[in-house]
Amino acid sequence: MPMKNYELIEHTADVGIRVRAKDLKELFIKTALSMFDIIAEPKAGVGVSKEIEIKLKTDDLKELFVTWLNELLSLSATRELIFSGFQIKKITKNNLDAIAAGQDINNYRMNAEIKAATYHQLKVEETKSGWLAEVIFDV
Repeated sequence: MPMKNYELIEHTADVGIRVRAKDLKELFIKTALSMFDIIAEPKAGVGVSKEIEIKLKTDDLKELFVTWLNELLSLSATRELIFSGFQIKKITKNNLDAIAAGQDINNYRMNAEIKAATYHQLKVEETKSGWLAEVIFDV
């Protein structure tokens, strides 16, 4: 069984995760992978991957982080895709240029519906050993 990119955080009604990464780019990718790991698991066989370009501009890093996750949730719902690969071409504290690769939702078993990433108890911070994020998802 592959190692998870995250650990679950105890929360009464919603789902929370803690993710650690060596840099900001890895933090955004690992958190997105973790979110979709909670949402769904692949059935046997992998489908054709579709790529979507995502460009975001926000006022600060926390807003960029939440906007990234919510944009992925929105695209997943409207395009009926589960994202399983991400390439971040450029990231700053308030800009993101990325590509998300996803497969048809029918290639997955759905485990949980995540409605949104929230600002409740949100942490996105640089630590001595890299980066840390804690995010609560509204389910």
